[in-house]
Amino acid sequence: MTALGQIHAAVRSLGLDEDLKRALYEQVTGKSSAADMDEAERRAVVAELRRRGASKGARKGRKALSGPYAKKLQALWIAGWNLGLVRNRDDAALLAFVKRQTDIDHIRFLHHAEDAARAIEALKGWLTRDGGVDWTHDNRMAGWTQTNGYRIAAAQYHRLAVLDPEGHAHFLDLSHLLIAMGFAAASRQTDKGWIIVMNALGERVRATRDGMEA
Repeated sequence: MTALGQIHAAVRSLGLDEDLKRALYEQVTGKSSAADMDEAERRAVVAELRRRGASKGARKGRKALSGPYAKKLQALWIAGWNLGLVRNRDDAALLAFVKRQTDIDHIRFLHHAEDAARAIEALKGWLTRDGGVDWTHDNRMAGWTQTNGYRIAAAQYHRLAVLDPEGHAHFLDLSHLLIAMGFAAASRQTDKGWIIVMNALGERVRATRDGMEA
């Protein structure tokens, strides 16, 4: 498969939409279109996509989860993955979690708010208890600090400090870490930008956790 084909397969594997895809391209190469890249740039994009968890081939036959609460539950599950709490990011593992919480076999059968709330609140509670995510709202604080993306990234930052205090000590705050990684400061992130940030920080969290457990 050509490098261009590998990019398309990896983007599908990660489920990136058009905006997220182009943001990643620009971060790696300064170009927003794979068609404008030379071969070396395309291979650099492939390497970055794989570093962020893309599979080497397209996932065939996999259907997206459906239902009114599917996206919310998937977002929380991936947040757990990026905090190093969830050990299996696959949908099957999420479905098993939902089954344990609700006794309902599939997310597509979650139609009542009270059923969905049991699974959603259980996930949020886990992320708070073991991941350090603070879901509280404070209208006195800047709006960007009240987004879910910031909350999860801030928890990732603090989790890295716990897992590797020596290696993390020279980063003054979350923005300092993001800038060192080539991202914009926390106050300048968009909702879609936070997704890329959380995935990149997730790589660090999992690698650090695995290194500590080895």
